[in-house]
Amino acid sequence: MSETAPQSREPDPGTLSWAPLAEGPLRGLLVLDLSRILSGPFATMTLADLGADVIKVEQPGQGDDTRHWGPPFQGGEAAYFLSVNRNKRSLAVDLKSPEGLAAVRRLALKADVIVENFRPGTAQRLGLGYEELSAANPGLVYASISGYGQTGPEAGRAGYDAIAQARSGIMSVTGEADGPPVRVGISSADLIAGTWAVIGILAALHEKARTGQGQWVDISLLDGSVSWLTYVASGFFANGETPRRYGSAHPTIAPYQAFPTSDGFVMIAVGNDSLWRKFAVALGRPELADDERFATNPLRVAHRDELIPLLEQELQRSTTAEWVAGLDAAGVPVGPIQTVDEALADPQVLARGMVAEVEHPEAGTLKVLNCPVRLTRTPASVRMPPPLLGQHSDQILAGAGLSPSDIDRLHAQGAVQSQGAVQ
Repeated sequence: MSETAPQSREPDPGTLSWAPLAEGPLRGLLVLDLSRILSGPFATMTLADLGADVIKVEQPGQGDDTRHWGPPFQGGEAAYFLSVNRNKRSLAVDLKSPEGLAAVRRLALKADVIVENFRPGTAQRLGLGYEELSAANPGLVYASISGYGQTGPEAGRAGYDAIAQARSGIMSVTGEADGPPVRVGISSADLIAGTWAVIGILAALHEKARTGQGQWVDISLLDGSVSWLTYVASGFFANGETPRRYGSAHPTIAPYQAFPTSDGFVMIAVGNDSLWRKFAVALGRPELADDERFATNPLRVAHRDELIPLLEQELQRSTTAEWVAGLDAAGVPVGPIQTVDEALADPQVLARGMVAEVEHPEAGTLKVLNCPVRLTRTPASVRMPPPLLGQHSDQILAGAGLSPSDIDRLHAQGAVQSQGAVQ
């Protein structure tokens, strides 16, 4: 299923905030995106999907690092960059140039929200730190995403997703029980941090609506990943035992894991004793429901090593599709373990509009993942493709109040880049 982008209206060069027919709940909100790679761009894309006008600031000639992270590419554009930068306008300006920096500062003083993921201290050295900007723009909501946060003994260290996964404990509980620690297959620390940044920004905006005052939102990859330990951490606090790896299984529920079938794998989630009785009957082994080793969940967890091999033997007698159909009919939570291509073609995923399309000037018809937030009155939308580097530079600078001669001078100095589609 695709989503058709609304027809764009002509931009007004004298207006800074501009988004093609944005009707989302954040319409009219101006976001200055000083971030790159994944955590910050994911956060700002979410704000853009919800209607905010996001200006992505990039280095001329280079742009966001992920513009060059490939293959794969589509029409010369890196798939990685395309994944988290839709619905944004690109301003390619050199922050090392005094004139370019002055132009960005001019934008910052008009912005409602700024998002940056420099190493702590970098934005301040550029004159784009929270304290300096908020003094002139007291309503500013300023979000910083870093590896370790703005405080603490390691605040100045560079942060990386894999390191945050490792240090947070997440890798220690990911992987097979008898195997090594495993990194989550997506960049979970970056995406967790980006999600928390959006939550923090929205909370600060709500507070601003009451008081008129902005504030600094401080997000770290390590903090965000530690927060996801939830019940794993709670278990440790309760009994002092270091959690271990269980593969696809659950530490406190059984059976609740992936099982091999005759042609693949199936995920089964027996979350209570009532479901266990239904599962035993659907499995063709009703006597298991009253087996003194397995009658309750604590017993099944205690006797996991006896239970799981028995179930594996039974489940390999039929195909994944047969088990999904049979267990679903019995009311037992079940699902096939799908590959990415299968997941993106799943009828439920498509029915929910999670795959959208937008036309890109270089990549052509571009498929993107849609925003999962469903709002009945002011829905999120995919309106604009990820921008070409500097695609909107002149438009943005004009909207910030720079004259044509000012913009020409920035171009002559090499401080600004414009290219691509109509500005």
